[in-house]
Amino acid sequence: MLKRIFTVGGFTLLSRLTGFARDIMLAAILGAGPVADAFFVALRLPNHFRAIFAEGAFNAAFVPAYAHVGGEKGEASAKLFADRIFTLLFVSQLVLLAVALVFMPQVISILAPGFAQEPEQRSLAIELTRITFPYLLLITLVTLYGGILNVMQRFAAAAAASIFLNISMMATLALAAFFPTAGHAAAWGVLISGFLQYFLLAGDLSLHGGLPRFARPRLDEDVRGFFRALGPATIGSMGTQIAMFADTIIATFLPVGALSALYYADRLYQLPIGVIGIAIGTVLLPEMSRQLTAGDDAGAKASQRRAFEFVLLFSVPFVAAFLTVPDVIMRALFARGAFSSADALAAGATLAAYTVALVPAVMIRSAVAPFYARKDTATPVKASLIGIGANVVLKFLLMAPLAQVGLALATAAGTWINLLLVMFFSVRAGYFAFDRELVWAIIKFLLVGVVLGAALWLTAHFAAPYLAQLPMLHSEAALALLIVVGAVIYGAAILVLFGPRWIKALLRG
Repeated sequence: MLKRIFTVGGFTLLSRLTGFARDIMLAAILGAGPVADAFFVALRLPNHFRAIFAEGAFNAAFVPAYAHVGGEKGEASAKLFADRIFTLLFVSQLVLLAVALVFMPQVISILAPGFAQEPEQRSLAIELTRITFPYLLLITLVTLYGGILNVMQRFAAAAAASIFLNISMMATLALAAFFPTAGHAAAWGVLISGFLQYFLLAGDLSLHGGLPRFARPRLDEDVRGFFRALGPATIGSMGTQIAMFADTIIATFLPVGALSALYYADRLYQLPIGVIGIAIGTVLLPEMSRQLTAGDDAGAKASQRRAFEFVLLFSVPFVAAFLTVPDVIMRALFARGAFSSADALAAGATLAAYTVALVPAVMIRSAVAPFYARKDTATPVKASLIGIGANVVLKFLLMAPLAQVGLALATAAGTWINLLLVMFFSVRAGYFAFDRELVWAIIKFLLVGVVLGAALWLTAHFAAPYLAQLPMLHSEAALALLIVVGAVIYGAAILVLFGPRWIKALLRG
């Protein structure tokens, strides 16, 4: 399990690092002005639908179903099941694409009503979104292919695919002078990356004989079971995206730059979620599905417990850093070119607000795995919708006094509610139990986080006067120093509080 987590996490980390390089280019070229806000609307729309119809709901329903069909009925039945789902998915996404392209002005009016006061910005958002939206069709097929490969225990290609998004956007941004605006260059980079990702996964899957083909749809028991799971999962994913839509809609009424601050803060916030949470959840779901199909309930519980420990081990440093020195991080990464120090300060405050719920955001993918592995997608939806309801209400209450920081705090509150409810349902159903050892581990991680956060804040505070004397790269030097100090303090604290035996046992698991 650990090797597979590191495979997914390693490629995801590489994707995030190239993503930061891409965002540095975006910040320097687009800045945080009206063209940037228009592009981020164009980027968010297909990403919202992708999260609803592809990565979120689809994986939750397809991976357990595909693993079950393969385990119960054999490889041929699993292949036929995948062919039928592929056909239905392809046709539905074509219809969605056609409708979206025709009614894009109306879609933008709903998604970014604040742009109505700026006709040029609204027209630009419509034009850029028409370029980026076909990306949804391609990335949906990529998600299907990735799910099949994951069940085959092949994780590398799916984890590496998003690297193409970053490389493609950097290439088109480098050629921005040949496009009408830098926003157009970035939008075309998004679309080109969709084709690159598709061919990567299609090539890997075809080499292993699993590439789906068009097949006449038939609503047999397996397909009906998939749709029974897909319905609640879609509602759950839609709830999360509704909250994100609310962020976009509200931010268009806030001062210029609010959308950009949310974007850059979210990019850093998503780093541990992608590298840790999604990587562990991606491996855990097929693992638990196989164990439960084989009747190994104890093994499934042990897998989830190890997943929680991995989540805490790798996420605590991010929480400590993002809460105590977010301004230093933002200045070092993005404060250059058109992105000012004031923009970095606003994005840093937004990042700190998001980070209030970083642990539950990273943990939720592993927390819902026992339900999805049992084909129960309805129970997590209940928790998700309650959390989203609280999230949206708080957004409207906090937007006026706190602007985009209030939107991020509302997201944090909803995320905590979601996780706590999921864990309550899981314990009540007997899928999980908080034993004494796990509770002590959580307390120790809390202590480690406090020690690390204090060390980072003190280092940044006392080193600032000395670093200011450098002729250049003050913020970059500060970030490098914090990384070194943080690594030493965190490693020592883990060793002292947990001991080498716990570390060895976790790595063996």
